[in-house]
Amino acid sequence: MLPLMDLDSDFLFSELDSLGVTTILMTLSAEFGIELEAKDATPKNLRTLDSIVAMVEEKLREKK
Repeated sequence: MLPLMDLDSDFLFSELDSLGVTTILMTLSAEFGIELEAKDATPKNLRTLDSIVAMVEEKLREKK
């Protein structure tokens, strides 16, 4: 289950604790079959929904 957060926030990362970040990374890894690591948990990658999508898309391109 994903952590509760305000998806309309301009800065999602600030609303997440370490468990929330880990949960999101694990959920995305399982859902998309990509490898996400602690180094991917940057404010830039988790700033907004668009930045999360961009991170996943990049990992999917790398996977090919």
